[in-house]
Amino acid sequence: MAQPFEAADSRSERTGYWLFLSHLATVFSISISTILLGVTVLSLPWTRRRPVRWAELEPLLIPLGLYVLLLAGSIVASYDPATSVRGVTEVFTLLTLLLAPLLVRGERQVRLAVDVLVFVAALLACSGLSQYFVGYGDIDRRIRGSFSHYMTFSGVLLIGDLLLVASMVYGDRWRSPWRWGALAVINVALLGSYTRNAWVALALTLTVLVVLRAPRLLLAYVPAAVLFVVLAPVPLLHRAASIVDLRDSSNYDRLCMLEAGLAMIHERPLFGLGPELVERRYPIYRSPAAPRYDVPHLHNNLLQLAAERGLPALASYLALTVAALAVAWRGYAREGRRAGPRADLYVGAMLALLAFNLAGLFENNWGDTEVQRVVLFVLAIPFCLREPAAGASPKLLHRT
Repeated sequence: MAQPFEAADSRSERTGYWLFLSHLATVFSISISTILLGVTVLSLPWTRRRPVRWAELEPLLIPLGLYVLLLAGSIVASYDPATSVRGVTEVFTLLTLLLAPLLVRGERQVRLAVDVLVFVAALLACSGLSQYFVGYGDIDRRIRGSFSHYMTFSGVLLIGDLLLVASMVYGDRWRSPWRWGALAVINVALLGSYTRNAWVALALTLTVLVVLRAPRLLLAYVPAAVLFVVLAPVPLLHRAASIVDLRDSSNYDRLCMLEAGLAMIHERPLFGLGPELVERRYPIYRSPAAPRYDVPHLHNNLLQLAAERGLPALASYLALTVAALAVAWRGYAREGRRAGPRADLYVGAMLALLAFNLAGLFENNWGDTEVQRVVLFVLAIPFCLREPAAGASPKLLHRT
């Protein structure tokens, strides 16, 4: 009589997994993704059947809990609590991180979720590239796929790109033709987006990968750079050169935002100005020489979090990131490093998180719900791989 119940449990678990996966796969439409996340949450009492060892999730749950508590504290201590209370909606998005270890269990399910994200990124890249045919493509009208902003577009593509690269470098997935096609369209679309923070993050992260995996490839950087200069279109070269040009108005504006943000933090280091208030109060702290009078945010994840919610909230975010990186690294090392059966998943998570945070030094991508939702799943990947890899040795099983 136990088998029918086990089958029912298995079906319910699969339902929960597919609901969770669907909200990631539809991140191109935040309204659809949000509805599906809500359905996933409401169905949780029926779809989560297997027990969870909460002690294994402590490195994730403690900083996440502190982050939420400090969000509440920053709302209460805000200059304008009635405005800041809108920031509580982020708690709903954070459910992606909490639900992932409950509904995505083991290597097979994680692999499928990663492949879906890569495939969605490739489709979004194709959508963005198709916009060249309707007048998009220059610096004033950048390709953006289905999103309302090119920063969101490049942020999602960047994460998908690093997950894809890791899957091809570690393991035999480089033999897959569709992955080569996805790699091509995603990177062409990233270049075509003219988004410099994504370019810098991708270049630095791939350099880290080359140093770890094949240091001799560093010798190819100079000829590759020469080839880029010779073949790249002039607008692309001009945009790349502007990365280090302090005379560029957007670069100088970011320095002015840094000055204003530090002044905000100095004034309110514990709980910050309050959610939703950095944009409103920026003119008070703005440098007279700043190119823009109003800005939507400070174009820096760390600066924005500290100014809006205080240094403890920033510390909780960093602790969350470090915890995920540490668990991923331990899993990677424990299972044989590059020879491990799940090395691509651990390395993919680490590379994607590194790239996201590097890009976040020049853009508030944590405050972009579509990008944040994908990153929350990446943060959870090491915790979703709690079950031993298939075919693991008895020694590995014992250590796990």
